[in-house]
Amino acid sequence: MLATLDAQYEPPGRKYFSETAIPKLYNQLRGEITSELKEANFVALTTDMWSSINMSPYMSITAHYVSKDWTLKSKCLETAFAPESHTAAVLAEALQDGLQAWGVGEEKVACITSDNGANIVAAVRDLKWPWISCFGHNLNLAVNNALNKEKAKTERAFGVCRQINGAFSHSWQRRQQLRKEQEQQGIKKPLSLITDCATRWGSKYAMTERILALLPSIRRVFADDRSRRTLPTISWQDVSVLEAVKEGLKSVSEFTDIMSSERDVTISSLLPLLHLMKDTLKEKDTDVKLTADIKRTILEQLDNRYDNDKTIQLMRTASLLDPRYKARHMSAADLDYIRCQLEDEMVLFWKRDTPRPPVRVTDEEDAGTTQPTKKKKTLGSLLGTVKPAVVATPEQRAHAEMANYLQEEVADGETNALEWWRRNENRFPFMAKMAQKYLCIPATSTPSERIFSKAGNVVTRYRSLLKPDKVNMLVFLSNNL
Repeated sequence: MLATLDAQYEPPGRKYFSETAIPKLYNQLRGEITSELKEANFVALTTDMWSSINMSPYMSITAHYVSKDWTLKSKCLETAFAPESHTAAVLAEALQDGLQAWGVGEEKVACITSDNGANIVAAVRDLKWPWISCFGHNLNLAVNNALNKEKAKTERAFGVCRQINGAFSHSWQRRQQLRKEQEQQGIKKPLSLITDCATRWGSKYAMTERILALLPSIRRVFADDRSRRTLPTISWQDVSVLEAVKEGLKSVSEFTDIMSSERDVTISSLLPLLHLMKDTLKEKDTDVKLTADIKRTILEQLDNRYDNDKTIQLMRTASLLDPRYKARHMSAADLDYIRCQLEDEMVLFWKRDTPRPPVRVTDEEDAGTTQPTKKKKTLGSLLGTVKPAVVATPEQRAHAEMANYLQEEVADGETNALEWWRRNENRFPFMAKMAQKYLCIPATSTPSERIFSKAGNVVTRYRSLLKPDKVNMLVFLSNNL
């Protein structure tokens, strides 16, 4: 048809998209993001490692910053090929190279969020960047350690759940019957079973909760099944164990999703959340022993993972700069320390970034021949009603802003923290810069995890021979467009 329409027209082929269209779009979008990063006062990072389907290793780097209009931005910078051994020195060099490629100075790095891998922790320590461990990883490890500690009690119940999932996943007829059973009970949107995954946060709770919710329907489907295959049976002891596990994990099940948002401020909620978890995970008189043991172990694990002084200081600083919390979750002594640190930091930032006007010296002034100009007196000066102008020092301004900020009431819990700062930036110009620095930090490394989810859809088994530079371009475009 095209040949008949226009014999000279050549439809674009694979090489056009590979060598022209995609690189052009990549360079255009890269230029836009580079300009945004240049304007940002501070940038927070996340990073993680990933292996593609052909076992090629990659390192992700994401950037997070608050724009001039107080919008939280999240950008994928690199999905860099990392073929060398992943030592601390190699990872540190890769992180530095990634920032240099984007023209981001290390002095702009507010913090980097990653998992607890010894190599990445050592790399960040060598770079002397502020670091915080991923809350999602920490909570997942705490839950898994709590369940592993009770493995003798929970192993059979979890095994039966997986067998039930397998029985339905391999039979389309059983899945349809399960759907009909739920529809007969008046459920408008029938639910599907969920299988736990070792690398998926909160999947054990999701599997347990779903099995218990659908248990009556599952039993009816199995009772009507006329196949000769042996179907898994769940005993009352298994149900008791699953109910105890559900009760132990229920209070922490939604925390990871809430703290993984890329559109909302999360780091400032970390300290209040840890305080809340101490209350929600407190043992109740009605808790069975298994539930109480799970709650106790989770709390112990989280306390151990957030006992670092630098991490605690970072959480307190971010919480203080959030108008929803301020000093609500710290003692008077802790507040005084964080307050002094922030005021010093505000002054340093002002001195570093405030331009000094050049002093112009004329030839006459240089020769010392000019006479000082006589200032004309005004009526106010003659009557003595004009007060001399008082110019506050940066230290005084920082102290005054902090005092006024803390005197105001805490904002409502549903308030958007960045929107609050956008409205009050002119009132607290020194503190606003610190809010841009600390409130852009992600509490989890989920942004890097999401990159690899998309990368898995790019480097499929049918496209396993993609070159690393093409992988980087395609993942970059799929995340940032």
